[in-house]
Amino acid sequence: MSNDGVNSGRRRFLVAATSVVGAAGAAGAAIPFLGSWAPSARAKAAGAPVRVNISKVEPGQQIVAEWRGQPVFVLHRTPEIMEGLKKIEAQLADPESKESVQPSYVGSADRSIKPELLIVLGLCTHLGCSPTFRPEVAPADLGPEWVGGYFCACHGSRYDLAGRVYKAQPAPLNLPVPPHSYETDDIVIIGVDEETA
Repeated sequence: MSNDGVNSGRRRFLVAATSVVGAAGAAGAAIPFLGSWAPSARAKAAGAPVRVNISKVEPGQQIVAEWRGQPVFVLHRTPEIMEGLKKIEAQLADPESKESVQPSYVGSADRSIKPELLIVLGLCTHLGCSPTFRPEVAPADLGPEWVGGYFCACHGSRYDLAGRVYKAQPAPLNLPVPPHSYETDDIVIIGVDEETA
C-alpha cells in the first residue's frame, strides 16, 4: 500500500472527525445562546396575569394589587359615588375616555366591566407618580367641585373616581384601565382580556 492511500484515508478520517467535533461544539454553544433569548422565570412571572380576590372589598373601599410591577387600584364604588361621577363631567378633560388607554369592553364613562368596580393602573399619566386615594368630598385644598377621587401630589393632577382627569391638569390622559376579566364574582384576573377569557 502506498503512502498516498494511507494519507488520503487519514485525511478523510481527520476531516470527518473534525467536522463532527465542530458541529457538536457549535450545537453546544448555540443551545445556551438561544436559551438566553427566552424570558427568565422572573420575567414570565412579572408579566403573568394576577388573580385578585375582591370579595372582602366593602363599598367605598379600595385595595391595591400589583401587576407587572405596577400598582393597580381596585375600588368598590357606592351608588353615591356613581351618582357623583355624572355631576362633574363638564369639568373633565376626557369624560367619555376617547383619548385614554382602556380596553374596548369597558364602559366609556364608568370605565369598568361591572359599574361598581373600578380597576385602573395607579400611575399618573403625567410622569408616573402614584396618586393617592382621596374619597372624601370637597377637601379645602382640592377645590369646591371635588367629589372625591385621586390626587397626584407630585404635580397636582386630579382624577375622579372613574380615573378620569380634570381639565387643566399636568396629566394629559385618564388613568389607564388594564386588561382584566372576571373568573368568578369574587375573583378578577388582571392581565387577561374579557374577550379572551
